[in-house]
Amino acid sequence: MRILWFVLSPLMALAVGLFFLGLSRRFMARIQWRVGPPLYQPLIDILRQFTQKSVSHGPLFDLGVVLSLASSFIVVLFMPLGGTAPLSSSGGFLVVLYLMLLGPLGIALSGGEAANPNVSIGISRKLILALGYEVPFLMIVLALMTYYGTISIGEIVAAQRESASAIASFPLVFSGIAYLLILPAMLGVRPFEVVGAAQEISSGPAAEYGGPYLALATIQHGLTMFIGISLFVNLLWGGASNPVVFFLKMLVVFAFGFWVNAAFPRLRVEQAVRYLWRWPTLIAFVGLILVATIGR
Repeated sequence: MRILWFVLSPLMALAVGLFFLGLSRRFMARIQWRVGPPLYQPLIDILRQFTQKSVSHGPLFDLGVVLSLASSFIVVLFMPLGGTAPLSSSGGFLVVLYLMLLGPLGIALSGGEAANPNVSIGISRKLILALGYEVPFLMIVLALMTYYGTISIGEIVAAQRESASAIASFPLVFSGIAYLLILPAMLGVRPFEVVGAAQEISSGPAAEYGGPYLALATIQHGLTMFIGISLFVNLLWGGASNPVVFFLKMLVVFAFGFWVNAAFPRLRVEQAVRYLWRWPTLIAFVGLILVATIGR
């Protein structure tokens, strides 16, 4: 069964991520009084793009996309999906943090090989945005690891099943609120849709992608969305005992992110970083201090 989960976990993550991409486009179309594409439109786009021709700008252009995608697939193997995580015994959450940094790094290496000004601007925005939400995110992670006395995601989920979810426990409620405040930035949706702003920089890092490269970038986007939401469910909402309940919890968190995406206009880069370093960082810092002083 463990060998089977090495195959099923990435496939489930990819299916859920692409479903969320299609669902977001469908909901936005309904809000704008349009019919919108079907829910499986991202899958159709990926299959079509794999049949098209594309141009490579060099070895780093290829390897950067592969590095970004591979890191996301490995992170998925550390995620407990309904109580099962294939790599739960291979390292703690610190490994996941390192692997999550490889996603933006791979895109930066790939885009830098293309030497397109729009791509360079998009990459700089992506790294600046990541720097903005990584500060409160690290405080949230430190608070959780200090509160539960472990660096294992599986053990954090198990501890929440024995008591209450982290977001319903004092003082971790501050960490939960901070995570919700930075979640749209981690997902790259409005008001933090600054990386691929088509109106300004022609989709940013994806400007030079076509064919299979664009398909892989779409897969990476879906996996990133899955990882950001599943981390919240596992770390702060107690995970789930089976994949169905886990998916339903993810759907609720996704609905919150989509509501923010539909209700707020896009921020400028400096506005986004200023926001992320103000309220989410302050709330996450207060939660970390309370955990360090009060404990469980």
